[in-house]
Amino acid sequence: MSEQCELKFSDYKSDLSVRWCPGCGDHAILNSVQKAMANLKVKPHDVAVISGIGCSSRFPYYMNTYGFHTIHGRAAAVASGVKVANPDLHVWEITGDGDALAIGGNHFIHLIRRNIDINVILFNNQIYGLTKGQYSPTSKRGFISKTSPFGTVEDPFRPGELALGARGQFFARTVDKELKLSVEVMEEAAKHKGTSIVEVLQNCVIYNDRTHEAITDKKHKLDRTIILKHGEKMIFGTNGDKGLVMDGMDIKAVTIGQDGYTMDDILVHDAQTQHVSMHRKLANMDYPELPVALGVIRSAEGLSYDESVKKQVEDVQEKTSIHTFEELVNSGDVWEVK
Repeated sequence: MSEQCELKFSDYKSDLSVRWCPGCGDHAILNSVQKAMANLKVKPHDVAVISGIGCSSRFPYYMNTYGFHTIHGRAAAVASGVKVANPDLHVWEITGDGDALAIGGNHFIHLIRRNIDINVILFNNQIYGLTKGQYSPTSKRGFISKTSPFGTVEDPFRPGELALGARGQFFARTVDKELKLSVEVMEEAAKHKGTSIVEVLQNCVIYNDRTHEAITDKKHKLDRTIILKHGEKMIFGTNGDKGLVMDGMDIKAVTIGQDGYTMDDILVHDAQTQHVSMHRKLANMDYPELPVALGVIRSAEGLSYDESVKKQVEDVQEKTSIHTFEELVNSGDVWEVK
């Protein structure tokens, strides 16, 4: 990270009025990102925030950093160019489930495969909000919307499964209103070298209100979600007496002290292992069968594209006999026309 300096989260706020709907989860995500940047002490002029199209993509206007509101589904392509051209910039990509996983799906998976050092925040409200309520690639089967009046007849993408299937090295999940957790995972995402994907379960108060309520309301969230921490037992529940164990090839939720299960049986989370099978199982857990996993699910090391490009350029420059433009145009086969 950048050199130490005194920065407050308000230093990352622009002078523009925020125009999201009152109660929209985007407000909380914006605050979480600004707090994470202040904690990381990254200077605003060292940050570029790149967005696509959608409600979430107004994000750069509200940041006192460099920013670019690009075109639909192409934030990953623009962000990739920014990072490779200037590897010293801290690049954040802001996108939604429609922007990233539909029209931008191709760019999304190749960004991850290349492992370019970009922090992607994926706002997942399971609907197209800006265009007034069409179903999106993460809408659940049977979801009724303006474009699916009798319910969708297709299964949704699971962003974690998609990211890990594209050889992703970092995946985390949080909830818009869980500010402390969101700040923590965004800081971890920023520290990771390579593409980091943070899925934020975000509420759209107008077109898909309470879509995540089954797991996020205060009464049930402790029993229906689990916050994973590297090196710690996978424990959850209101009383902290539930845990995850292996049952054959599957994960199973048990109550500690019942049916012969003890604390020794509970799995320990290893976010840093290169083996992706357990991370895929954790990312795919869903209520009501299992608690939904939050926190950093995978954070494994890997070669980043931008570092590899930088090293390749340096290696070529060191070995080449061409050092100027004149030497370049006069290299190879040259003819003089008279």
